[in-house]
Formats: sequence, C-alpha cells, structure tokens
Amino acid sequence: MSGATEAEKLYAAIEESARSVGADCSRDDVLPTLTAFADGITAQSGVVFSAQTGEGPAELEYTVQVTGIDDPYARARAAGFVPTVDHPVNNLLADLRRQVRIGFHAIDCGVTGGFKKIYALLTDAQSVPQLAAIPSMPAALTENAGFFDGHGLERTPVLGIDYQNRTMNVYFQLPTATGLEPEGVLAMLREIGLPDPDEEMLAFACTAYRVYTTLSWDSPRIQRISFAPKPRRGIDFSALPAPIEPGIEKFMRSAPHTYSGERICASVVKWSPDRECLDLGSYYQISDEQLRALTAARTEQV
Repeated sequence: MSGATEAEKLYAAIEESARSVGADCSRDDVLPTLTAFADGITAQSGVVFSAQTGEGPAELEYTVQVTGIDDPYARARAAGFVPTVDHPVNNLLADLRRQVRIGFHAIDCGVTGGFKKIYALLTDAQSVPQLAAIPSMPAALTENAGFFDGHGLERTPVLGIDYQNRTMNVYFQLPTATGLEPEGVLAMLREIGLPDPDEEMLAFACTAYRVYTTLSWDSPRIQRISFAPKPRRGIDFSALPAPIEPGIEKFMRSAPHTYSGERICASVVKWSPDRECLDLGSYYQISDEQLRALTAARTEQV
C-alpha cells in the first residue's frame, strides 16, 4: 500500500479521534503534514493519539513514526512547518545526527496546533555528558547535570525537539521492574521548585518507567518534569489519579486501532510551575519493535 494511501487512512482515524475529544479537525490543516511525510508512513509505523486533561480548548495530538526519512527537519522546513529563524533549536537535529546514531524518527503534531516536534530515537542510549558535548544543545542540560546524576537519571534513549516552543525533551529510562520511591519523586519536584502533589498523583508517578524533562535555551531551569508508566493493554479509569473530561474518556474508549486485542494505552503525569496534568494516549498502530518491547516489559513486571 502506498504512503499516500496510508496517509489517507491515518487522516480518517485522526478525524474520528478528534471528533471524540471535541477538537476541531480540518482536512486542509492535517492532511498536508501527513502528505509531506507520506513516504515514511507505513502499516508498521507506530502511531499514538493523545489528549491532555485541563488543556482548555480541545486538542488531539498525533505522534507518527516516519521510516526511512533521514532528515525530517529538512522535510518539515521545506514544507513550511517550522519557522525559519536563527535559533539553536533549528540546528539541534543536524548536530545530533553528526555525533549520534539515530534508529528512527517520529513527528508530533496537533490537529489545531499543527507541526510541533521531532523525536529522535537513539540507537544507543547516551549519557548527559555525551549529549552536552553537542554544539547546539541547550546549556540547561549541563546546568542540571547534578540533578540528573543525583536522581539516577543516567542515560537517554530518546530526545524530543519542540520547534514551536523552542524547547527540548530529554527522556531517561528507568528499571521497569522497580519504579520509583515516593521520596525520590518528591525530592525531584522540590529540587526544581514544584509543590508536593497529592497522594494519588504521587503514587501514579512512582509507577513510571521513564522520566523526562523539558529544557529551554532561554533559562537554566527545568521547565517541566513528566513521569510515564509503561503503556499497557486497556485502561482502568478508576485507577487514574485525576478526573478525566468526558470527551477524553470517550476518546480513550473508542479511538480506532489497527492491531488485534485490547487497545494499548499510554499515560503521563506532567508538572510545571503553572500546571499539573495527565496526558492520555491510545495507540492507533504499533510497530513489531514496540509490541516486542511492551511484551518484554509485561513479562518483567510479573
């Protein structure tokens, strides 16, 4: 099946999911992005749709693995999706590619917000000092090296580059079988000046298999910290640590997916100085590689 056909199929699923959330979805806004990356979208591309609680105007985000596209930034820039400004964020992916092997990329977009991020999934996880040596990396990474080291956040398998907000995400992998202790989560939040969460949010954060931080070129501070449990089959809404808007619950119960069996769901709790939220996602497609990783993680946790 051609990339154009896959893009059309994906658009239909995005439109259906956006309708559940209550987000405005225009073919004229969304399809050009999918078309620009159509040759990298296959039936094996991992795709996840997500929505945030307390977002304000409804939004649906979609993250799509793009296969065989060596430089998705160049593709996005040629299509006019990223601003042509003189800022280190626009150099980061090229600098990263020169020094680190990248297994594959993914793009992150919103049905109303448009093109936002590129994710680079690294072939070999990198340490903070290794990444800090990359020329266009924000100084905030080095500024917070002591924080990362002190909390056992050692190696990074994924980086996210946000071209809209001119920030980047650094993802740290945690041992899937152990999670985090409450004291450790509280220490992280307090160290970056965030208030203590309630017990339910704290317990949820402790189940994380990844912790990721948002950094900026404009400040040495950590802008946001997020705790992501491993994706799982199905979702227990009663176990979530915060109320879920009806539209998001409807989306999580009914979003289309292409694989067999129960829906694979993802969840993240995010804290920044001005807000606390949950990000809930439903996988539309999952690659064989992702499915193997999910199965292995479930085995470890038994």
